[in-house]
Amino acid sequence: MVESNWSEKWSGDQIRVMLREQFASFWQRDTGITRAKLTTVQRSSGSPHAVIISGLRRVGKSTLLAQLAHILGGESFYYINFEDERFLGFHSADANDLFAALVRTFGERKIFLIDEIQNIDGWEHFVRRFMDMGYKFYITGSNASLLSRELGTRLTGRHISIELFPFSFHEFLAFHGETPGDPQQWTTIERAKMQSRLDVYLRLGGIPDALKYPELPLLRALYDDVLYRDIATRYRLDDVATLKELAFYLMSNPAAPLSFNKLKEQFRLGSVNTITRYIDYLADSWLLFTLRQYDFSLKRQQIAPKKIYPIDTGLAQAVGFHFSPNTGKALESAVFLALRRQTDNIYYFATPGGFEVDFYLPEQRQLVQVAQHLDNPTTRQREVRALQDAMSAIPVQSALILSGANEESFTLDGVPVAVRSVAEWMVTGEG
Repeated sequence: MVESNWSEKWSGDQIRVMLREQFASFWQRDTGITRAKLTTVQRSSGSPHAVIISGLRRVGKSTLLAQLAHILGGESFYYINFEDERFLGFHSADANDLFAALVRTFGERKIFLIDEIQNIDGWEHFVRRFMDMGYKFYITGSNASLLSRELGTRLTGRHISIELFPFSFHEFLAFHGETPGDPQQWTTIERAKMQSRLDVYLRLGGIPDALKYPELPLLRALYDDVLYRDIATRYRLDDVATLKELAFYLMSNPAAPLSFNKLKEQFRLGSVNTITRYIDYLADSWLLFTLRQYDFSLKRQQIAPKKIYPIDTGLAQAVGFHFSPNTGKALESAVFLALRRQTDNIYYFATPGGFEVDFYLPEQRQLVQVAQHLDNPTTRQREVRALQDAMSAIPVQSALILSGANEESFTLDGVPVAVRSVAEWMVTGEG
């Protein structure tokens, strides 16, 4: 059992002052625009399950909790922020002392709102114990692997997981006070305006604070925090330089199929396991996603090249080798994020004829292809040929081409193919 001396560092009065300061700061924070995920969080209020909200640092998890808090009312919950340096040395064994301080400070309440819980070893023990006593928990965390491992031990079947991403395009518009309206009623000028706003969204991304304070280098600071605090320090890495170089390379090359073996050679590492481990760390910290190639063989899926997508196009623009926001890679990354908000059952597909389809959703049996423009006949032929070749190899019920403008739908080998503008699709489909 871990011995703890946290409560010995602080007097009871000091702990209560800290708790009051945290609560006041949390209650007074700017709650910003209403996040789409707030509805999902609210729906869980009637269940006894712990609600776990995970996502990148600075993506708005605390703000989402604050939005919930103002619905619950200030007299109904306890708030704890474990990112506070005054919690250094805190362990699950200190939970009773902390709870006693909360009761003395605020009286008895039945709801806990907790920020950045992954900083506390053994947190799942006290959460489970208090849940068994009838307490409700809303928890945020920034490390997907740690949360998943701990949830899988003590809280199996007792939690609801919610992923929070940077602003969607719809939320980006709301942040700027814009209402897109019904796309079917858009005028030519309104369509052009939405396309222009999409270009800005691709360039700036959807990290709330970076949008709120564009004059500050917040994206770079966020990136460095993840690399050094969440990964290098947490996992006690000796070779931080290689982690930094690998992360830079991946953020600079979104949407490109990558062989981990070739990356091992490029970075002169002795084992591909190091590449795999570092990419897992980056993914667990929500900097990026890895996308597998769809194959009926799980083994072939595992060894096939992976595609990497950044959590935010603005972040990739700020920290990687700059790619134009008008390139297909940025657009494809934004489409991936929009799809990933809806499902994690998503792949890319390499066709028997050597073409590539950007995304395949096996549950919907839908192919999704992204192209900046279809004006060029060669581009159009390539995109359609890739879809047709994929349809000969895997079960497909529908296909979608996302591009710069809507076009008439058509049928390809008996499969309906819709052609929609990315801006309209994001406004109507992302929420």
